[in-house]
Amino acid sequence: MITVFDSATVASAERVSAWQETTASSLIPTVISSPEPEAFTAELRAAPLGDAQVASMAYTSLTSKRSQREIRRSDPEYYQVALTRAGQQGLEQNGASALLRRGDLVVYDSSRPFEAVVTSEGAVDVAQLQFPRRMLPLPVDQVAGLCAVPLSGTEGIGGVLAAFLCSLADGHARYTERDALRLEAVAVDLTTAVLAHHLERKHPPLRSYSHVLHLRITTFVEEHLHCAELRPATIAAAHQISTRYLHRIFQQHHPVGVAAHVRTRRLERARRDLADARLRHLSIGEIALRWGFSRPADFSRAFQRHAGVSPREYRNAR
Repeated sequence: MITVFDSATVASAERVSAWQETTASSLIPTVISSPEPEAFTAELRAAPLGDAQVASMAYTSLTSKRSQREIRRSDPEYYQVALTRAGQQGLEQNGASALLRRGDLVVYDSSRPFEAVVTSEGAVDVAQLQFPRRMLPLPVDQVAGLCAVPLSGTEGIGGVLAAFLCSLADGHARYTERDALRLEAVAVDLTTAVLAHHLERKHPPLRSYSHVLHLRITTFVEEHLHCAELRPATIAAAHQISTRYLHRIFQQHHPVGVAAHVRTRRLERARRDLADARLRHLSIGEIALRWGFSRPADFSRAFQRHAGVSPREYRNAR
């Protein structure tokens, strides 16, 4: 973990504005104010996990607002999962309102307005995971129903996620690029498990026939990402359903369409290979072919859109 901000190094009159600038660049842009700006203190430590990030934060009384105006200016489309480790704070999003105390987990969405308020004496201590929304394999509209809803971080699957976040937030070890990518996958998988657990309570039909079929299809896709012929038509044929029905299943149970899901999963696998020093002997074209991209030029364009840099730039940076 690297210390990104420590208010002790900033003049008291500048701390609130400095905290706003720091969180805007390191997390997401919000408008921050404090009822006692001269007494405001804050600290932020963070560590990257691939495209995700884990952070440990402590701060005193403040109000942090993210309005439609900030969203229009800049929206990285992140989910943030926060564990309150000390103190308490309020959070509002999607018409839901929560008072978060020690041991509470909460998820919120950077693409929707929210307001967080800390009024208690003493600092609030939070461990937070932030990752691109596209990485969560759950329907956006269903996840929206869990935003700003307190979820237990002291028992069950929530306790597992909370312990994992605390371990990352308190860790002092430096992770290799490959370690970070593996931890990123674990963090997103645990978050998915926690949210799916609570969605099953709110949406019992999740175990319907179409849901089971959706799970079989996504498993089939993972096992055949290397096949260049993996397309909606071949996926449908392998499960003895029509292509039209396949698309309908994804509309019901998945945040993106079939082709987009296949492309994203291939690009994620290729991204991990490009960051793996053990695979330096493979050319970029060979890695592209390894994950179903038969035309290197098509892979380069898709990767540029997905990661924001070319495959060569991504590999060299690591």
